[in-house]
Amino acid sequence: MNMSVSNKKAEKELKRLQKKEEAIRRIKAQEKTPFLMRLRYKYLTAYFGKQLIWIIFRLVLLIGISYVILFPYFAKIAGSFMSPEDFVDQTVKLIPRYPTFDTYKAIINDNKYFQALFNSATLSVLCGVSQMLTCAIIGYGFSKFKFRFKGIIFVLVILTMIIPHETLQLSMFMKFRYFDIWGIVGFIKKLLGSTEATPAIDNLLNSYWPLGIISITGLAFKNGLFIYIMRQYFNGVPDELEEAAYVDGAGIIKTFARIILPMSIPMLVTIFMFAFSWQWSDMFYTSLFFTDKTKNVLLPNIVSIPASLATSESSKETYEAAIRNTCGLLILAPLVLIYLFAQRTLIEGVERSGITG
Repeated sequence: MNMSVSNKKAEKELKRLQKKEEAIRRIKAQEKTPFLMRLRYKYLTAYFGKQLIWIIFRLVLLIGISYVILFPYFAKIAGSFMSPEDFVDQTVKLIPRYPTFDTYKAIINDNKYFQALFNSATLSVLCGVSQMLTCAIIGYGFSKFKFRFKGIIFVLVILTMIIPHETLQLSMFMKFRYFDIWGIVGFIKKLLGSTEATPAIDNLLNSYWPLGIISITGLAFKNGLFIYIMRQYFNGVPDELEEAAYVDGAGIIKTFARIILPMSIPMLVTIFMFAFSWQWSDMFYTSLFFTDKTKNVLLPNIVSIPASLATSESSKETYEAAIRNTCGLLILAPLVLIYLFAQRTLIEGVERSGITG
């Protein structure tokens, strides 16, 4: 028995030594093989050729797609530095021969860019925060509470994403022109002896009040979508978290403010960024509620030809189009910077929300 065990061990040791010697011989053979021969054996194979072709294809495809996407932006940026002489010169296609900052200076000075930037930033922040909190509260209610006609009301909320805002513009305009909450103000005025047919407070047009009210009440752009996103997110929050808070003596408001909102920061940032960007470039509501154009000093309204750049040359249309493109770049630049700083949180929120497309 002992002899058989020792024989097996000897055989294993012999095989190990043979493998070691074979490896040493292979290494020595490779050392003797010329460099070009080894290079041919390693790279001039069918597998390596397929991999190389696939890498080149992906690189060409990536460069082509990047060119298609980025070229319009590059062309607009290059055109913003062109002078009127460059637009007349047929040899200038993309790179300006006489680059100038006159277009930017004229837009900033003549079109009140910084005032419009401050007004748009203030309005967008206020509306974004209002929509974020309102949609979070409504979405939390739809997700965690049971009440009568819950399903029907939620369907009505979803339908607000389908109904065009243009169908509501007349009624909304009249409501804010003769603003009265449930007729309370008019009723009080009639009690005080008012003889007006429609007694109401002064109209809210040409102010930020209409935009703030529709943001708080959930009637602003895409609020139905935001409520749906928050509801879907809160559906994934375990009920045990709230139950543990209730056991510790926390009420509904405290639980929502201390537990639910802090853990929902990525989603809240996502909702805020969407609401902020839509309000930033909004033309529909601002033109509806600001009947006095002198008070509508917001970024979308700076897209016009500054008086100092007016021209009657043959290239007038092309030059004016370039000026409008420059206005668009000045409107877009702050928004891009905000997205760059918030992109990590925004991407995390989009992943959690399940938004696609």
